[in-house]
Amino acid sequence: MTDDGTQTAAPAAGTAIGAVPVGLAPNGQVREPLLEVSGLKKHFPILGGILRHRVGTVFAVDGVDLTIARGETFSLVGESGCGKTTLGRSLLRLTPPTAGRIVFEGVDVSAMKTADLKPLRQKMQIIFQDPFGSLNPRMPVSDLIGEGLIAQANKENGWKDRKVRDQRVGDTLEAVGLRREYTRRYPHEFSGGQRQRIGIARALALNPDFIVCDEPVSALDVSIRSQILNLLVDLRHEFGLTYLFISHDLSVVEYISDRVAVMYLGKLVEEAKVEDLYSAPKHPYTIALLSAVPQPDPRVKSQRLVLKGDVPSPAAPPSGCRFHTRCWLREQLGNPARCVAEEPQLRALEPASHRVACHFADEVSARTVTSAAEEQARTGAAIAAG
Repeated sequence: MTDDGTQTAAPAAGTAIGAVPVGLAPNGQVREPLLEVSGLKKHFPILGGILRHRVGTVFAVDGVDLTIARGETFSLVGESGCGKTTLGRSLLRLTPPTAGRIVFEGVDVSAMKTADLKPLRQKMQIIFQDPFGSLNPRMPVSDLIGEGLIAQANKENGWKDRKVRDQRVGDTLEAVGLRREYTRRYPHEFSGGQRQRIGIARALALNPDFIVCDEPVSALDVSIRSQILNLLVDLRHEFGLTYLFISHDLSVVEYISDRVAVMYLGKLVEEAKVEDLYSAPKHPYTIALLSAVPQPDPRVKSQRLVLKGDVPSPAAPPSGCRFHTRCWLREQLGNPARCVAEEPQLRALEPASHRVACHFADEVSARTVTSAAEEQARTGAAIAAG
């Protein structure tokens, strides 16, 4: 029993939910790609005037390429407003993409008509950020979870039958550590952590292959976050799930991820295995983000890099490298014009799985980071003294 009154034990393999082994090869390498994305864009029009003419465009997601392997946890991090949630919703076709290809299990999802997406909905699910707003307060738990089962019911699964559906709902609740008798309760009778478990059960009920976790612990108390994270890890291994984990909490991402991509103003700026990204980041934006992570040991002195200015508007992104207006590395190198004139592309470094969108990523070193941090500290001290 956990602090919020839920059960900690997950169901044994062979329950009605259908456990499968985790999608990793015996040598530790990930298996074949489950999801492949190329050139994905999502632009929102800005309308103005009496006749609501288009006066601008918000470039929420602007040319993203990524591959998620079966059975892995691929995390997406970045500041609020960088396009993380829009990317996740576009992959599920909850938000229709403007351009690009989304290939899921060999099928081009981006080219499918809305009416043809129904079978795909069973394989691709989402866990929402807000455990309070994502659950209909007028529906009991059995209907909240069973709603998707009714939509996907057919002769083979028999989910139209109330008894079959209730059995499935009960099995799913037990899988996330809740009691079967909770099916007749309403959302207001649960704590925040329990509500998020219900949201996870709703996504799990259809036995999906791929789940988008849209900041699933950011709205929860710190004491409950670890329970939900451990639950997600256990479910991944129990049922062979593949996650796209969206978060701005770098500590959480380090704990749960296999690979991490860093997003800035609608574009990926760095992608690597979690151990490579945290031990040797190459993009100046990633380095600045990691420098802001609090150190649990007060004796460890961190080199804090504070980014200047605000994030530019996604409706008017800077030319060239979108990060150049706030880049500390560019200042260290004498403000080269290439950063303004030429947009950097994701390119492989050593190791080959480490990709960075920066013209001068090879110039990043402990010396340049230390020099930038010391210069910022001197400037801050001078301002405080003056």
